[in-house]
Amino acid sequence: MSSISVRIDEDLVSSARISAKAEFRTVQGQLEFWAKVGRAALDNPELPASFIAETLMSLAEPREASTAFVARSTPST
Repeated sequence: MSSISVRIDEDLVSSARISAKAEFRTVQGQLEFWAKVGRAALDNPELPASFIAETLMSLAEPREASTAFVARSTPST
């Protein structure tokens, strides 16, 4: 993957630095994550941004770290 230099508002970088630390990402990784969420949100305006973010995070998890889905309730018959 190649990289380029871009100018980004310092307030945005500061926010990314805080979020990156809380979410165990690099600042670059945090900005890339936000860009992916934004792009997906524009492509899917009917989905909440939180759903998109959680879906992207789950797709990035290693398969061996995943847990099986367990339904909270069973359908009534």
